[in-house]
Amino acid sequence: MKKVLLQTAMGYLCLSGILNIQASDVFPENIFVTLKDSGEIAQYGGQSVWKGDPVMLYNAITPDSQRLVVSSPKTGSIYVFDTSTHKRLAKISVGKAPKGLKVSPDGKEAYVANEADATVSVVDLRNYKTLATINVDKTPHNIRFSHDGKWAYVTLQGGAGLGVIDTHTRKYVKTIPTPGIPNPHNLDISKDGKTVYIRDLGNTVGVLDLSSGKIKKVITVGQGHAGIDITPDEKYIFTGAIADDIVTVIDAKNLNIIKKIKVGFGPHGVRSSKDGRWLYVAITAEDKFVVIDIKTFDVVQEYNLLSFPFWIAVNGNP
Repeated sequence: MKKVLLQTAMGYLCLSGILNIQASDVFPENIFVTLKDSGEIAQYGGQSVWKGDPVMLYNAITPDSQRLVVSSPKTGSIYVFDTSTHKRLAKISVGKAPKGLKVSPDGKEAYVANEADATVSVVDLRNYKTLATINVDKTPHNIRFSHDGKWAYVTLQGGAGLGVIDTHTRKYVKTIPTPGIPNPHNLDISKDGKTVYIRDLGNTVGVLDLSSGKIKKVITVGQGHAGIDITPDEKYIFTGAIADDIVTVIDAKNLNIIKKIKVGFGPHGVRSSKDGRWLYVAITAEDKFVVIDIKTFDVVQEYNLLSFPFWIAVNGNP
């Protein structure tokens, strides 16, 4: 293993990895990691850390990769940053305790789950104004759009299930119950829009068939909540476990667990590169960020970061 200290404005990043794999190999595009406690953003492959705002939590990148949108439950706002200059472009007030957010596939709007007041805010990313506030069931936590942008799905951590929003009318149209997944936390969706993968607040992943509205399978994974990601080629599903030390790998075709990867304690945010070659994981309790080779399921790079790395945004894999 090699270890390299990378100097930034905020100090040093420590990289350790296999000798024949370079940082440039594992970052085919820039990715962004929120640092919750310090209110910063870490950017790779530029290997820089830059100042954001208080409690940088969930983040999402616009399709053109030029802007990063980040939620702050402390200020009741979302922030927009220029990904090249790191300049803050806007602060937009939304609801109470905004958590998960996503940018629409056309890049024009951001939907934000306001956990404390059971609403979803719709924000115009052209003039940085809130266009609508949609009432949903209690404790909405995160958002995912269908790939055509017609629907927005919101996890309802309060226990109701999965909420469905018509993005054309901006109306909350229904709630889909999720038996076996009592507290839906984070989510991802298949390209054809027929299946939603839901990570619970506890230690389960539910596979929801949107056509029937039924849970096809409940899979036991690591302890505690986490992010979830299906790779762009739809071969694997990955999820972390904030009260555990593993990333679970699920075969997306047969829905069986094929691997549990030891990564360090507290993996939360997980996102694969847009080419499906690398998996990026934020390790909250050990203040580090790791890269996994999806071909071998080995950890091949590690970066030490301060102050609770939390969530990851990847261009090309929203």
